[in-house]
Amino acid sequence: MSYLKLAAWSATALLLGTGPTLAQATPPHCKDLTGTMIPAEEIGMKTTGAKVTAVEEVAASGEAAAQVPAHCLVSGAIHPVDPEAPDILFNVALPVDWNGKVLMMGGGGFNGSVPNVLGNVPAGPSDQPRPIGRGYAVFASDSGHQANEFKSQDGAFALNQEAERNFGGDALKKTRDAAVYLIKAHYGREIDQHYFAGGSTGGREALAAITRWPDDWDGAIAWYPAWNDVAALLGGQAASRALAQPGAYPDTPARQLIFDAAMAACDDLDGARDGLVSNQTLCNATFDPRTAQMNGKPVMCQPGQTAEDGCLTEAQITALEALNEGVTFNFPLASGEKQYPGYNVWGSDLGLTNRTASIQPIVTFLALGTTQPATPMERSTPYVSFLLDQWIKYSVTRDPDFDSLTLDPANPGAWGTRISELSTLLDTRVDLDGFHENGGKLLLAHGLSDVLVSTRATQQYYLRLQARMGPEVVDEFVRYYEVPGYGHAVSSDFNAAWDSLTALEQWREKDIAPQGEIVTDTVGVPGRTRPLCDYPAWPKYRGEGEMTDAAAFVCSR
Repeated sequence: MSYLKLAAWSATALLLGTGPTLAQATPPHCKDLTGTMIPAEEIGMKTTGAKVTAVEEVAASGEAAAQVPAHCLVSGAIHPVDPEAPDILFNVALPVDWNGKVLMMGGGGFNGSVPNVLGNVPAGPSDQPRPIGRGYAVFASDSGHQANEFKSQDGAFALNQEAERNFGGDALKKTRDAAVYLIKAHYGREIDQHYFAGGSTGGREALAAITRWPDDWDGAIAWYPAWNDVAALLGGQAASRALAQPGAYPDTPARQLIFDAAMAACDDLDGARDGLVSNQTLCNATFDPRTAQMNGKPVMCQPGQTAEDGCLTEAQITALEALNEGVTFNFPLASGEKQYPGYNVWGSDLGLTNRTASIQPIVTFLALGTTQPATPMERSTPYVSFLLDQWIKYSVTRDPDFDSLTLDPANPGAWGTRISELSTLLDTRVDLDGFHENGGKLLLAHGLSDVLVSTRATQQYYLRLQARMGPEVVDEFVRYYEVPGYGHAVSSDFNAAWDSLTALEQWREKDIAPQGEIVTDTVGVPGRTRPLCDYPAWPKYRGEGEMTDAAAFVCSR
């Protein structure tokens, strides 16, 4: 029996009260999806249809929480309207024992590859089953282009307008509709719940999806979201240009010095000297690298000293201050954004290459890298520097030979009009009215030590949402948490793991709002826990109890 016939038969049988129930129906076969065509009219945005390109029956594997159940892995392609545009490639994992729910996974950077549909949600727990292990049908796409050797930093796709719009968000709707079509056909019934989970670009995608198509989604998890993407890119450009100045780029000894000095000044602002800055707001307001001392010596080089004397030069401190301060735009953005706030530099891992944690190379790659920004731009420069080099060349100027470091993010001159146009495509407006009316729930989270996407920008999103709807209304459907010591996706200080999917399910399906949520460190001090505090609260040590135990902390304002 084909999938479409099975779906029609099942629906008819239920309406007439004849035949076996859905639970008794013949289990669907993976191979029946081979070559399935998805009509263009089944997709809510313009395409020329889609097709299943491959199916694979996959046996169960793994153990305990890492177990991957038997499933059908489907690959597909959504065809563009512009014959010169690339397809949107997507995967769908269909477990044999389906729980009736679906989860879409977001991407990262400029995307360009299909996220692992058998993997976990961002900062997901290692002691609980992954979504596929819980019975979810999981799907994801490459957002409408296939990256070159630069992977998530490849920006060349933007030379095609349809591919550019797909990355901007159109691919979310196209992928969702194509995947839902196949899932319904495969299982022969409607879907109970639709969820989205993503971090960074995937966090932006989560917010964009529930904003643009609120009726499609029941809940979302958005970690460290680049929601105001053009503003974030301009903020990154300001940071990149500051680090590119002569003598400004801090090497590992300089990074270690500023980290240690900030930690000495700010670590115990939460009452616990535990290697984490929890009261980041107070740290940002009080720490000054120009007057700070470390082991009785000034952090800033004194007259006659150089970096070889174990201090930070004027150029290095000026660059770090620029990262902390952010940038104000002296030209109008159509999205309405006027600035990008600085990053929490003080107490954050800027890429300490002397650390031995297995994930530290990833931390360094996503932070300041190992090479100063320069023209031509190398991939060993800060992640955002190479990303900006690609964006400016292919999205803004459309000139692969353009010197990206010459573009001033505050005063871009003739390029301001194009950047403003891109903001209407990439920036997500703060409007969850429809999602709230539909009963949707949103879990929003960000690490305080993120120097790629600013935690302060997520604070702004949440505060603007409260200003729009009122704090009491926002509290009905949104929670925002900040995690001390957690960087962008990974951290050697506090590598966050939180069972956000269970919290979302409980809230959306059983109306049990999150309360007493706990986040666990898997790298810095494995097994250490902290409470997740409703913003703007932060975890403060009670003064007694084990500092590795969340119970020893109270959420303080």
